[in-house]
Amino acid sequence: MAIEFRGEPDGKGKRVAIVVSKFNEIVTRRLLEGCEKALREQGVADKDITVAWVPGSFEIPATALLLAESDEHDAIVCLGAVVRGETPHFDYICREVARGVADVSLETSVPVIFGVLTTENTDQALQRSGGKVGHKGVDAARAALEMADLFRRLEESEDDRP
Repeated sequence: MAIEFRGEPDGKGKRVAIVVSKFNEIVTRRLLEGCEKALREQGVADKDITVAWVPGSFEIPATALLLAESDEHDAIVCLGAVVRGETPHFDYICREVARGVADVSLETSVPVIFGVLTTENTDQALQRSGGKVGHKGVDAARAALEMADLFRRLEESEDDRP
């Protein structure tokens, strides 16, 4: 029979950092509020939540890397909102931020969650930050806790092997 591992979104004793972009703050503040609320509801103490505001989404990966390398956080949530404009800037930013966030998790073995909205317009972003389409800040918080727990379980299972 296969050995199966599954993380649970239990936040008790977990330390979570949130990197959030100031650009499109009308959206990112909502993402942050939902994320923090979800973390608290799952048992993360206020003193165990660190929030780092960055100018824009492009700055998220470097800040997430610094936080991950500090060994002070069980997971990192990256929140931003990139809205398509009239130039190809959207494509460059989205690609680099997604790649950068993934690289941080791979390089540090700290779960880093991509909670950056990439939408065609501001209304779509608002709908995904507590509107009709759900709340990606809440989803990112839960994913961070599940992944932190999964990583812990996997590490413990490796320690138990002969």
